[in-house]
Amino acid sequence: MALRNVNSDLDIERKTSSFSVERLTNILDGSAENTRIRRAVNAVLQNDPEFNLENQYFLTQNERYEDSVRRSIHLSKKMNEMGWTTNGPERTCCYRALSANLAFNVHIVFIKSILGLGTEEQIAKWIPLAEKYYIIGTYAQTELGHGTYLRGLETTATFDVATQEFVLNTPSISAMKWWPGDLGRTATHAVVFAQLYLKGKSYGMHPFVVHIRSLRDHSLAPGVTAGDIGPKMSFENIDNGFLLLENVRVPRENMLAKFSQVLPDGQYVKKGSEKINYLTMIVVRVSMVQNEVVLTLMKACTIAIRYSVVRRQSELKPGDPEAKILDYQTQQHKLLPQLAAAYAFYFVSKYLWDIFDRGYTEIKEGKFGLLPELHALASGIKVIATEYCSAGVEVCQKACGGHGYSLLSGLPSLCSRLMASCIYEGENTVLLLQTARFLIKCLGMSRSGHPLPSSVAYLSSKSFGKCHAQENRDFLNPDVYVEAYKHRAWRIVRNAATKLQTLVQSGIAQHEAWNRCSVQLAQGAMAHSHYIVVEKFVKALETFGKEVAIQRVLKHLCDLFALHGILSNMGDFVQDTYLSTQQTDMVTESYLDLLTVIRQDAVPLVDAFDFSDANLNSALGSYDGQVYQRLYEWAKKSPTNHQDNRVFETYLKPLFRNALSKL
Repeated sequence: MALRNVNSDLDIERKTSSFSVERLTNILDGSAENTRIRRAVNAVLQNDPEFNLENQYFLTQNERYEDSVRRSIHLSKKMNEMGWTTNGPERTCCYRALSANLAFNVHIVFIKSILGLGTEEQIAKWIPLAEKYYIIGTYAQTELGHGTYLRGLETTATFDVATQEFVLNTPSISAMKWWPGDLGRTATHAVVFAQLYLKGKSYGMHPFVVHIRSLRDHSLAPGVTAGDIGPKMSFENIDNGFLLLENVRVPRENMLAKFSQVLPDGQYVKKGSEKINYLTMIVVRVSMVQNEVVLTLMKACTIAIRYSVVRRQSELKPGDPEAKILDYQTQQHKLLPQLAAAYAFYFVSKYLWDIFDRGYTEIKEGKFGLLPELHALASGIKVIATEYCSAGVEVCQKACGGHGYSLLSGLPSLCSRLMASCIYEGENTVLLLQTARFLIKCLGMSRSGHPLPSSVAYLSSKSFGKCHAQENRDFLNPDVYVEAYKHRAWRIVRNAATKLQTLVQSGIAQHEAWNRCSVQLAQGAMAHSHYIVVEKFVKALETFGKEVAIQRVLKHLCDLFALHGILSNMGDFVQDTYLSTQQTDMVTESYLDLLTVIRQDAVPLVDAFDFSDANLNSALGSYDGQVYQRLYEWAKKSPTNHQDNRVFETYLKPLFRNALSKL
């Protein structure tokens, strides 16, 4: 980036970096070549005025929606013009830069669901049309009365042998599809999840491609009622919609049939695990953690940390100039754990992608053995990532004081968008209980002597004893804190399982016993997920053994993430005296010492994320640090500063006239 009129406080921070920022950027991108490609794509986008986002904070919901549609169509043309392929790295870079300001986001899920659940013939029919935007799709699963609980969906699809069609209905108001993006005003087709009925018998949830709007005039198809659900908190660019179906007929070949199909005579043929219907949700969760959740926290950290070395407030030492607010330990305590979390979740998201790739390859070969572990991992990591990162963005916003509440800071929109991630693509409590069900099953397997999947192998342990740390620096040993997290998860899961078993043995029905244990089960799933994140961050450090400076700064972040998690959940670690009172003091002192160490590299660490000013779209977080000038220049562009005087003439002038004779 060009050093044009850079704020001197920021400039000093960059000159004292203890590591190569460029090298860390290459690591985060996957390679130096990936960095080059991403920057080249960014340059193309930023030189095209159609992609300018600077004035978006002044737009209405309708303007944001229209803008996003225009921008998405222009992006498609630009990709063709540049020769960027659908599956190429440039497309990923485009969405990294623009995804929050594009339409057709759920259209991508529509494509992924067909690729994951469709036959070769169905893929050949629908995907070329969808990739060229000749049709726009949505993913209609969530209903007004049902969300994550897929078996509870009410929409029905009944096979009519005589016409070789499925007849789809939303039989009640709670059955209408509600929330799907791109549905409200845009989509022509939808992958609709419905309960399949054959000769009066239910065969569970299945996906169907349904034509909902005319390609000629965009009118709704017969039997279809659809529209926009109205204003939401953020996501102004997305037309979330509702969908009612009344005897809507689709041909037999429109049921996505990679893993199950209905023959012409109405016979049902199953070709894989019934859990395969979760595959689309798994890929969406894996993708959203890496491409939305983690990136959003990275942006918030970049804005807040840069601002915190430009903003000066009060005196640290009497008589000295006002201090950078990042020099205050309290500000470090707010922001540096969020920075550490951004790196932690970056590395665990890479691990999750690797597991997904392996599982997806096996599934295509008809092997479903990895699917339960993959589902549990994706669910648990989606939960902890969204909970941590949404809370982290809110901390970043508050840490910027009053300016953090200006839309021009970029933080309110990041905050509200990420808050919603705790709900969509699986409500977090429900997902924790799904992970817990897998953990309880695995614990039972271990007690029967069966081998466990690698992510839960620790559940077969008999005991962990007590923490052996003797002094502060022992808590900077990954072996010590990984063991502590492992013990915490092991104890909470085992205690929940024991309580569950006791209740069942006392005669209480399994479902009621599960409900009575659900708080502890959710806590166990969260503790398990927390352990996975810490353990995978530590594993990632091993790959940088030959890069001393990079490994050192990443280890500082790993240590801080782990110790902050212990401090924030201290009750879990001392409940059975795994940690002593003296050891909790050691954790605190080690944590506070790390704040001082990481403070010195805070700006280079966010610079390594390599967001351009256009990516951030923040008056507070720009690379040059000219915060106050940018706030003023952007504020002057507000339409409210260029409107007529109607309010004065109508309401204020009569009041002010009374003062004219008295002043």
